[in-house]
Amino acid sequence: MKNTDKAVTVLGLGAMGSALARAFVAAGHPTTVWNRAPEKAAALVAAGAVRADTATAAVAASPLVVVCLGDHRSVHEVLDPVGDALAGRVLVNLTTGTPEQARELDAWASERGAEHLDGGIMAVPPMIGTPAAFVLYSGPLSTFDAHRATLDVLGDSRFVGEDPGLASLHDLALLSGMYGMFEGALQAFALVRSAGGSAKDFAPALREWLRNMSEFVTGSAEQIDTRDYATGVVATLAMQAAGYGHLVDVAKAQGVSTELITPLAALMDRRVADGHGQDGIASVIEALVEPGAATGVTGGNR
Repeated sequence: MKNTDKAVTVLGLGAMGSALARAFVAAGHPTTVWNRAPEKAAALVAAGAVRADTATAAVAASPLVVVCLGDHRSVHEVLDPVGDALAGRVLVNLTTGTPEQARELDAWASERGAEHLDGGIMAVPPMIGTPAAFVLYSGPLSTFDAHRATLDVLGDSRFVGEDPGLASLHDLALLSGMYGMFEGALQAFALVRSAGGSAKDFAPALREWLRNMSEFVTGSAEQIDTRDYATGVVATLAMQAAGYGHLVDVAKAQGVSTELITPLAALMDRRVADGHGQDGIASVIEALVEPGAATGVTGGNR
């Protein structure tokens, strides 16, 4: 079934941009594509997309313009010359950036008569268009609602608030959690390899352990929101800080760098020294966030 009234333009055909365009084509949306290196459009044209010769022509082709480029500077390099063509259109920026950059682009788009949604893609290119992908959006709720069905082609669309910077904030927060997991896994593999072990053989146990420990996310979230870190604690921060020292000791003994793990040790020790040894480990967040610090965002979840 063709979605002939839901034409989409995709600007930027790197690995992710190409995956986005491919998903729109597969779902039957008339899809116009443009890239500074036009040869990147060949496979998409073969699949049914239309290649525009210029960015201006690409923008003019569709009411919904999706941008996925390398960085914020690239977004302006592409959009600044075609700003007038955006009037009356919806600009969806899926380029990874900061909340401040999202707000700046929102103001820029508004000055040119365009609506703007900022987004954060929580997927790698092969996941686009599958149930495993989800995409965060922030901006006007009415704009999100009007185009949600089209955007759902890419993955589950999740609205996080009307402040245009919220999607970027949530995106980077989720990536922070991901990289923290990567850091821990790499440290674990380094220890095993230092003793002549196989990372492949060790991986199943590590995956099982991390999966079991993932419940920390749910339990700690309630503690953090209420700032009650002492109720129902089964492993006090003082106990964990003492045990954490063994992670540092074994790394040194095995000739493995402690660069990835010493920052947490310092934070735990500081909280214990400040009299919070009977709290749970989630209380370490209080050493990361200054009390009363400005959040820089407004709005909330839907």
